[in-house]
Amino acid sequence: MTVDEDRVMEFLGRVVTDGGAAVAGLCTSLGDRLGLYAAMAGAGPLTADQLAERTGLHTRYLREWLAAQVAGEYVEYDAAADSYLLPDEHAAVLADPAAPTYAAGFFTMMQALYGTEDLLMEAFRTGRGVGWEEHGEALFAGTAKFFRPGYEGALVPEWIPAMNGTERKLRAGAEVADVGCGYGWSTMLMAKAYPASHFHGFDFHRPSIEAAGELAEEQGLADRVSFEVAGALDFPGEDYDLITFFDCLHDMGDPGSALHHAEQALAPDGACMIVEPNVSADVRENANPIGRAVVSASVAICLPAALAQHGPQAMGNHAGEDAMRHLADDAGLHHWKLAAESPLNRVYAASR
Repeated sequence: MTVDEDRVMEFLGRVVTDGGAAVAGLCTSLGDRLGLYAAMAGAGPLTADQLAERTGLHTRYLREWLAAQVAGEYVEYDAAADSYLLPDEHAAVLADPAAPTYAAGFFTMMQALYGTEDLLMEAFRTGRGVGWEEHGEALFAGTAKFFRPGYEGALVPEWIPAMNGTERKLRAGAEVADVGCGYGWSTMLMAKAYPASHFHGFDFHRPSIEAAGELAEEQGLADRVSFEVAGALDFPGEDYDLITFFDCLHDMGDPGSALHHAEQALAPDGACMIVEPNVSADVRENANPIGRAVVSASVAICLPAALAQHGPQAMGNHAGEDAMRHLADDAGLHHWKLAAESPLNRVYAASR
């Protein structure tokens, strides 16, 4: 076998780069969880001692962490002043949970995923799944933390207006079911924007529903938001003007039946909003940073979660629009359109 040594070395460089990113991700997670990025945001240049004063953390650890941040080009270093600066542009990604560009939640999720590697190995051998509830709490909190900024930036100003007639109903007073709501940020974002409507969040995962209820109380939304433990195949209620599936339909073992139940629960002129990852069924088209991250998450989270439900169809998160549209059509949702799109998501509108 003839081996091109130049290609070997080029690929070795890519793998070493990936390995470095994997280790650096731990430092990013620590920086987020310990409030280091938040402490540096807008503070100008800081020495390690000054950062220790602001955070109450030990200087020696902070100096080591800052060295790693400089190596990753997350933080800038001034040797003359022995000071470190988090640029404002980097703070928008790492320090501000309200910014639509905030991405630190991804690293919270990774805490849980590495912890379930042994379970995934066994799943590969047996074909069984790894249930959502088998992961650590960091996955549940990290998923909510990761998706919230994108929803906050686009759900109310872009996605709902793109659903024909839905915004008008929500302003007048509508009934909404948010299926697979997790911590309920999507539910609460809609409730804040449309106070005349009522919103019902459903998820089969009790700890997430309990967290959502607490957050709704804190946000002062309990008068128009409720959360209940229920699955996608049996959530209660009828005559919903809008039923939403935010980045969850592909995680279900029987997504077709979930859509059929939604069709039965819709009001005569109601609609479903189906939010899915913006990746392709053609694996070659996912050879980009977002595609790689999303499809890798399917290996670790989405496909195992669906298989754990023992349903007839475990799709993974990159089945593509055609597969989703056919499921909807079979469920009685014959009208389908791509309503909106972002780098991370595609938003579909489905109705009878």
